Amino acid sequence: MNAPVVTRFAPSPTGFLHIGGARTALFNWLYARGRGGQFLLRIEDTDRARSTPEATEAILKGMAWLGLDHDGEIVSQFENAPRHAAVAHELLAAGKAYKCFATQEEITAFRDTAKAEGRSTLYRSPWRDADPDTHPDAPYVLRIKAPLDGTTVIRDQVQGDVTIRNDQLDDMVLLRSDGTPVYMLAVVVDDHDMGVTHVIRGDDHLNNAARQMMIYEAMGWDVPVWAHIPLIHGADGKKLSKRHGALGAQEYQVMGFPAAGMRNYLARLGWSHGDDEFFTDAQAKEWFDLAGIRKSPAQFDLKKLENLCGQHIARADDAALRREIEAFLDAAGQAALTEAQAQDLERAMYCLKDRAKTFPELLDKAAFVLTDRPIEPDEKAAKNLDSVSRGILSELTPHLQNASWDKETLEEVLNGFAAAKDTKFGKLAGPLRAALAGRAVTPSVFDMMLVLGRDETLARLTDAAA
Repeated sequence: MNAPVVTRFAPSPTGFLHIGGARTALFNWLYARGRGGQFLLRIEDTDRARSTPEATEAILKGMAWLGLDHDGEIVSQFENAPRHAAVAHELLAAGKAYKCFATQEEITAFRDTAKAEGRSTLYRSPWRDADPDTHPDAPYVLRIKAPLDGTTVIRDQVQGDVTIRNDQLDDMVLLRSDGTPVYMLAVVVDDHDMGVTHVIRGDDHLNNAARQMMIYEAMGWDVPVWAHIPLIHGADGKKLSKRHGALGAQEYQVMGFPAAGMRNYLARLGWSHGDDEFFTDAQAKEWFDLAGIRKSPAQFDLKKLENLCGQHIARADDAALRREIEAFLDAAGQAALTEAQAQDLERAMYCLKDRAKTFPELLDKAAFVLTDRPIEPDEKAAKNLDSVSRGILSELTPHLQNASWDKETLEEVLNGFAAAKDTKFGKLAGPLRAALAGRAVTPSVFDMMLVLGRDETLARLTDAAA
C-alpha cells in the first residue's frame, strides 16, 4: 500500500487504560510515527450503560503519561451512529443486506432444535430471500448477506493467513430492531471513514476480522492491513489479571516508573529487534515493524520492567527527570516539592539516578538534600553517633572550614584526618552519613558534601557533634 500509514487506538471507556491496551496503543503509535503517518484516537462509547466520562478521562491520562500523542480530534463512535445506520441502509438498497423479522424466540427455538439434532446452530434466516411484498408490519433487524460458499482469508501480518469457511459465517446483524447499529458495523465504518490503513489490535479480535471483511467487501472498500497481536500473560502463563498485580497504566505512574522505561518495556512485550533490550524512543520508532511481533503471548515480568526503568533513569536528562518526578508526586497524591527543593534535587541528580529503578527509590536516596536541619537520624544511623563519633566530628569540622570545596580536596582532607586518627575513612563514613543525611545508606559522603555545599555541611556536622 502506497497510501500514508494511518493507525488508530480505539478503547472502550468502561474503565482504566489496561496495560494490554496501553501496549496496543504503543504499537499503533510506533508504527505510525516511524513511517511519518497518523495515529488516531477513537473512543468506542456505544455501550451507553457502561461508558463513563471518568473512564474516558482515565484513558486519556494514561496515554498522556505514556507520551502517546494522537493526531486530530478524538472520534466518538456513539456520535457517528447516524452514519453507521446510513451504511446499513445503503447495503439494504443494494440488495446486500435484508430485513429479518425473526423473533428472538424463533431464533432460540431453531438453535435448541439444531443442537438436539446434532446440526449446526448457525442461524439461517428464512427472510434472506423473501419477497418484500411478504414482509409483515413488525419489528425487524437488518442483516448482511454473508457469502454461502467458498472461503474468507484473513491475511494477517502477525498470525499469517487465516482461512475461514464461509459456511461458518452467519448473516450478521447490522442494525438492531430499534435501528441502532451494532459494534461490528460501527468499527468498520469508522475505520473506513477515518482512513485507517492498518488495524493493529489484540488477537481476541481475530475472528471478528472475517465478519468485518464482509462489510468492507459489500461496500467495495479497501480492506486494511490486519495485525492481530497476542495477549499479555502473567508469569504463570495465564491471562494478565488482578492476581498478577497492577493492571492500569496509571497505576505504574503512581508506583513511580518512568514513562520512557514503561514504553521500552511494553514495546518488548511480544516484539523484538534482534537482542536489543534497552532502546530509546527514536530507536523504537525506527525499528518497530509488524514482522517483529511474535505469535505467542508475552509474559509480564516486573523485574525486567524495573531493570529497564533503572537504565532509563540513569540515562535521563536531569531537568526532564526532575519534571517527571514532580508529575509522579502529583499523581501519587504526595506533597509537592518547593522550588528550592526541586532545584536542589536536580543539582543532586548526578549522584542519585544510578541504580534507582523507580522514583520512590531515587527520592529515598535524595532524602539528604530534601531534608531541613535539624537532621533527625533514624534508628540505624543514630547508632553511628555515639559520644566518640560526635567527638570525632567535632575535631573534623575545623579541617573543612577552609578547604577547597571540590571532591579531590575533600577526599584528601578526610583521608588525611582518618590517617591521623590511625583509622580508615570507612570508620568515618558511618558518622558522616548519620550527620549529613540521618541515614545509614546514602549516596557517597563526598557527593553529599558537594551537593549540600560548605555552609550546610558544616552546620550539619556541628549539629551532630553537639
